Order: sequence, then C-alpha cells, then structure tokens
Amino acid sequence: MEILRVPVAAAIRKKLGTVPHKPGVYLHKDRFGTVIYVGKALDLRKRVSQYFQSSRRLGWDLKFNALVDAICDFDVHVVKNEPEALLLESKLIKDFKPRFNISLRDDKRYLMLKVNLNDPIPNFTFTRLKKDDGARYFGPFVNSLALRNTVALARKTFNLRGCRVFTPGAPDYKHCLYAHLKYCTAPCVGNVTREQYLEQVTAACNFLEGQCREMQGQLEAEMMKAAAAHEFEKAADLRDLIRDLNDTWKKTEKFARVPYNLPLAIHPEQDLVELAKVLGLTAPPLRIEGFDISNISGTFAVASLVSFKNGRPDRANYRRFKIKTVTGQDDFASMAEVVRRRYSRLKKESKEFADGRWQMGEDTRSKAPTSISQLLSPNFPDLIMVDGGRGQLNAACDELVKLGLGKIPVIGLAKEFEEIYLPEKRAPLRLGLDHPAVKLLQRLRDECHRVANSYNAQLRLKKISESVLDEFPGIGDRRKAALLKKFGSVQRLKTATLEQLAAVPGFGGKAAEELKKFLEARSVQQAASHI
Repeated sequence: MEILRVPVAAAIRKKLGTVPHKPGVYLHKDRFGTVIYVGKALDLRKRVSQYFQSSRRLGWDLKFNALVDAICDFDVHVVKNEPEALLLESKLIKDFKPRFNISLRDDKRYLMLKVNLNDPIPNFTFTRLKKDDGARYFGPFVNSLALRNTVALARKTFNLRGCRVFTPGAPDYKHCLYAHLKYCTAPCVGNVTREQYLEQVTAACNFLEGQCREMQGQLEAEMMKAAAAHEFEKAADLRDLIRDLNDTWKKTEKFARVPYNLPLAIHPEQDLVELAKVLGLTAPPLRIEGFDISNISGTFAVASLVSFKNGRPDRANYRRFKIKTVTGQDDFASMAEVVRRRYSRLKKESKEFADGRWQMGEDTRSKAPTSISQLLSPNFPDLIMVDGGRGQLNAACDELVKLGLGKIPVIGLAKEFEEIYLPEKRAPLRLGLDHPAVKLLQRLRDECHRVANSYNAQLRLKKISESVLDEFPGIGDRRKAALLKKFGSVQRLKTATLEQLAAVPGFGGKAAEELKKFLEARSVQQAASHI
C-alpha cells in the first residue's frame, strides 16, 4: 500500500506549489473523489501545506490523523476576503456534508436583512432564509453584531419604525417607545403618508447599500471632536460604529450554488487513458454515458442517464426516464427500453445533423474521425456503461444492434466485486479497487445511483401527496388533474381560498366548499397525529 501512495503524495506536493498565498476555501477528497473536509484560510498555501507536514503529526489527535490518512487530493477556491471565505465554506459544507466536518452542517445560515416595500407599513426585519416573496434582501452578513448596530443607526437616522407588529395602529402607538422618542415618524397614526414613509425606507435602503458615504465622514468628524474634548468613551463608541458600517457596506460575492468546475479526481485524463487501455479502445472515451434503473417492488420504475465529459460530470446532458412499457420488476426489460428510447432519439438527431452538414456543403470525408462520437454525430457517446452484470449488458447490446449502433462500445459494472463485463468476453474483468479505470467507473455509477434514486423518491413523495385527493368523495381523474394543474401540489391546494377553488373547471360553489372543508379536516388530523 505504501508503494501505491507514493505517486499520490508526489502529485499532492506538486499541486501544493501551485496554490496561491490568497484567502479562500479548500476541499480535501478521498480516493473516490468524495469531499471529506471543507475548510477556509486567509493564506491557502500556508494552511493546506500544514496537513502534509510530517513534523506536526505527533501533535494531531486520532480524528485529525484519520482525516490526513484519507486525503488523496484537494481543491482550492480563491475568494477576495475573509467574509467571502466564511460564506463559501458554509455553503459547501451544507452542499457536500463532509464526514469530517461537524460545525456548519445544520440548517443555520448567516444573517440577512429583509424589507418588503409592498407591505402596508414596510419594516426592516432579520432573517436567515431567503424566499421568493417579492421582498428586498440585504446580505448575508458574516458579522451579525455589525449588521444590528448599522440597522439601529439607520432607524434612528431615517426615522423608521422598529416595532414587530405587521400593521400597527393607534393602540400600538400608545405603547411605542420609537414614536415617543421621536425615532419614528409614526405612519401608523397618519403623522406621515405612506408615500412619505416609503421615501424614508428607500433612503435607508440606499444607506445600507453604501450609497450614503458622507455619513461616515460626519461620524469621523464627531469622533475626532469627542477625542479632542477628552470624551474617550464616546469617541470609542463612534469608532466602533464606523467599523460596523464598513463591515456592513463591504461587498461580498453571493455563492448561489456549488462551483461545479471543481474537479472530482486527481488525474481524470489519466483515468480515461487507463480505461481505454484495459477496454482495448483506440482512443480515450471523451464522452461516457451511464444508465441505472431504480424501482421499489416494480413500482415507480425510473432510469437515469448520466454523462461524463473528459472524466468529469456533464450535468447539462443528464436525463431522467419513467419506464413506460414494462410491468413489474424487470431490470433487463427496463434497461432495454431506456437504451432504445435514448439512442432512437439520438439516431434521429444524427440524421438531421448529417443532412444539415450535407446541405451546407461540408465535406465530412476529408476529416478523419478521432472517436466514435465524431464518426456518428456529436451527440453519441464514445462509451456506454450500464449498472449491472451480464443480463443488463446483453439487453443494452441487443437494442443497439437493432438500431444499427453496434459499433459503440458498451460495458456493464457489477457492484459486488466491481467487475467489468464486456460483450465479447465471458469472464468479467477484475482490476482491483485501486485501479484508476475502476475509480472512474465507480464515480459514474455512483452518480447514476444518485440521480435515479432521487427521481424515484421524488415521484413517491408526489404520489403520496396526491393520494389525499383520492379520499375526497366523487372526485375523478379529470377533476383531480385540473386541481393539480392549477395549484401544482396538494400543499398549495390547502392554502387556496374558496374563490380560487371555485375557479377550477369542474368545481362549482358547493363542490369547492366541500373540498375546502375536507382539506381543512385532513390538516387537523395530520396535526393531531404529530402531537
């Protein structure tokens, strides 16, 4: 095993030399390309190098030793500053859920500021979850204390309300300290019109975005004046307030999704070369498509198609299928159906592609194809992998031969011993779990599993939700389909008003009223069952 780890260690040492001395986030991965730890650093080169210094090993605990022993690769993502590193670290930990990370794995997020200008009397509120509700959001902010101090300054400067009541009135005004201290212009009792109050809120929004920098100059002048008058406590408070303003105004990049450009293997190109060598291909398979079938006792049978390009996931070309022609649990027939549907479509697209090139006058014979996909069309893969053994492989091969696509290489990968099945060989290949080609196929197979299982679970949850409507007396498939088409799900249907239900075709006033009572009764039953 030590001999096998020498090239990995050499590759890591070489990669460390390319890591910049900049802030960012690093991801440690095991031999399967799985992210096992996510961390942040102000100096990526210095921090990541510490993991591979043997002189520090005696001071490590058992958990840290186990982490370092499992590291076979790492990736870094450079950001502009420390707040961005904190935000990205939190995002990646929630997305990947690495087993060596404990903190930040829960659903807690950094603080944001929210205001909805469409509310009767808009109010700034703190939240940790951004919703698509038409409101305006600021943040997230790493320093929550700085944000709260800045909001307090904005409320005092622009005379904004700080009460928590959604629509305050005269009774609330009597007990409101903000109005009595003259912090708030009291739109709740008509001291200012809604339009005038909206101007105050808009000015505060501009201030929170950093468009009112002159206030910082005023605070700095007051701080210097207080220091000159030996009012050092006041000067210190103003200094801290200026610092909080700068922290709040500091621009940070918003990481809405995982940066999928991070590679999943140490040397994916070399893995492709090794795969081509063991399979006897003339060139590395630049495009690989993998298939997997998922069902529970023959119900909700679905299939996934995962595409890898240059050894990395090509998510734009993922596909999901519902099995249509197979009844019961028959993985062989299901695999045959999916392969037939996929490559019948590609064959049709290939004909249209070839006809288009012919009409453009391009001489395709003058360019020698370098791969199977170029020989047929850009849409065809260089290699097809099916999850399973001889049965799934034969089903896929038979369908490809019927379509006239027998030239495309096809293999099967059986999970128990990671055996590779080839059409022309009776005995499967056993290369060992450490072989680069097996690791590449494992990554493809695991991604097929993930996509197929998630689609199966999605359909089951949707069916369970829709089955509630089946208990409503007198409802048929047509009226049920009309309700789901209108509202999208039973959860949205439960929140619909009586007028919205009556507007659905097939539901009059009486039927809508009965359905509303039925859904309310079911909600009460579900709530009681959870007590």
